[in-house]
Amino acid sequence: MVVPEPYLHPPGRGAMFVIHRNGRPEVDESVYVAPTAVVSGDVTIGPHSQVLYGAVLTAEGGPVEIGANCIVMENAVLRGVPHHPLRLGDNVLVGPHAHLTGCVVDGDARIATGAMLYNGAHLETGTEIEFGAVVSMNTRVPAGVAVPMGWFAGGDPAELVSPGDWDRIRALMGPLDYPGTVFGVSPQPGESAMPDIARRYSRALALHRYDVAMDPGRHLTPPEHTQEREVPAARRSAAG
Repeated sequence: MVVPEPYLHPPGRGAMFVIHRNGRPEVDESVYVAPTAVVSGDVTIGPHSQVLYGAVLTAEGGPVEIGANCIVMENAVLRGVPHHPLRLGDNVLVGPHAHLTGCVVDGDARIATGAMLYNGAHLETGTEIEFGAVVSMNTRVPAGVAVPMGWFAGGDPAELVSPGDWDRIRALMGPLDYPGTVFGVSPQPGESAMPDIARRYSRALALHRYDVAMDPGRHLTPPEHTQEREVPAARRSAAG
């Protein structure tokens, strides 16, 4: 007896797939999504990519697109937001506890444990972001560049700054417009942006109350030709 491969090993058993803002995940049949991972909204995951335990891929008003052969490791957070979709090209490794929001990674890249990439960031092909490094808003990291452990990258093209040089980091962050790019607010000089930020964020996140958990298997994107395999004799009775 021959049955489709996803019947034997369906991707995402035990994971949470969620319809959010009328967007639903689309996952290639060859993908593995671990139990306790969350895939929410307009999220597309390409062939042979792997999403490990505790990872969150969420489309919060902007799509999330994951290419082929990507690995999203434990407890990483990948978030698409309005005006800033999140896109990973092929062959990208995202390490544990990394945080990516509204950025573009062209491909063949490594983003190490605890690294942070913010809205409008763009990593060109072959970049490496080391442990705990920060790529700021609207920053372009040229192809082949490595951002050292704990360092700050800001500007277009990125200037790399050691973590102790706070004056230079502040000087670079000013023109990058953190409150406007990330939260869409423009506080007056001397005024706190937090009341406006909190109101906007609260209203956007309140849309989760209308989320719908998807039925198992509804998130799959079948390939043009479904892979099939022979069921071992010991399994035939269970498979029917």
